[in-house]
Amino acid sequence: QVQLVESGGGLVQPGGSLRLSCVASGIIFNLYDMNWYRQAPGKQRELVASISRGDRTDYADALKGRFTISRDNAKSTVYLQMNSLKPEDTAVYYCNAGRAYNKGRADYWGRGTQVTVSS
Repeated sequence: QVQLVESGGGLVQPGGSLRLSCVASGIIFNLYDMNWYRQAPGKQRELVASISRGDRTDYADALKGRFTISRDNAKSTVYLQMNSLKPEDTAVYYCNAGRAYNKGRADYWGRGTQVTVSS
């Protein structure tokens, strides 16, 4: 059974930092691209950051320079370091593992962790 479990969310003041973690089980972690998405109330889920199985990273344009994604294959864990947080970063943050196959694609999701940026 595949599980992705996020942690590290919480309440933080504007300008603060948080580090999210997502531990994966039930998959061969180093074969998957890993992604962080977020969904704010009343908005669509959006891609925040990606890290490929080859460690190539990509970010939403508006978040470049503030967020950093990384992975530790030995721990089957992906991280999202978030700095200089703003109230508009408030959302539920989801971890996603994705892999393309010849005949399709596999995607797995965590349940999310709430990040609230407020004074």
